[in-house]
Formats: sequence, structure tokens, C-alpha cells
Amino acid sequence: MIPKFFHQARDMKATRSAPVAKLVVVIDDDPLILEATEGLLRSWGCCVVAARSCDEALVRLAETKARRPDVIVCDYQLSRGMTGVDAIERLRSAFPIPAFPPIPALLISGDASSLRCEVGSRGYRLLYKPVNAERFHAALVDAS
Repeated sequence: MIPKFFHQARDMKATRSAPVAKLVVVIDDDPLILEATEGLLRSWGCCVVAARSCDEALVRLAETKARRPDVIVCDYQLSRGMTGVDAIERLRSAFPIPAFPPIPALLISGDASSLRCEVGSRGYRLLYKPVNAERFHAALVDAS
């Protein structure tokens, strides 16, 4: 799956412009998926803070003195019982700007059964695995 993702990304790089998002936080507890997603986003010109947990993302953002992220990309099923919904809400609450809407978020899940109810009112874009590079790019541009 990951080599196919990179192949699609390489083909898209020549034909698509970079996403509007400039700073993207990616959270996934699978190191291979995290690395692949980070590489793909960087190839599209994004600055990326990649982390295996929400806590790690917050630490990395603080260490780099990063500003408010433009987009959050998060896997739904994280380790230690935390969900992507939990992580997104924690990140959003760490960067409150009352005059701005919440940070846009893409939630990626392999479970198509019950998530729509949980994320519907929160303004997340929900993508189901496997996500190809073209669909991911389009969702990122829409979220930005």
C-alpha cells in the first residue's frame, strides 16, 4: 500500500499545485504510515509536524515554536485508547483564536460503521482507508 501511495504522489507532484495548507500536523501511531504521509505532504510543499500521539504533536509544536496549524490530519484509532477525535479536539483547544474557525481537520479511518455520527457536527472531513494520494490531496485542499 505505501509504495503505491508514493507512486501516486510522484505522478501527482508533476501535475498538481501544492495544497493551500502551509503547516500540517499529522498524527498516526503507525510509524510507516506516519513517515509516508509526512513525505507526501512535504513533496507537496507543506511544512509538517509529524507525531505518533497528540502529546508528542503538542511537544513538537512547542519545541519548534510553531504557529497555529493550518490543518490537522489524524488517524481515528490511536494507541492507549485515544481516538483521533480526542486528539483533534485537544490540538484545537491548544490554539484558541475566538475570531477564527476551528483548525480544519481530516480524520482517517478504516472503520466505516459508526464514525459519521461522532464527527458530523465537529466539522471534520472523514476519509476511509485506503486513501489514495489524489483523494487525500483533494481533501487537504478543500480543508485548507
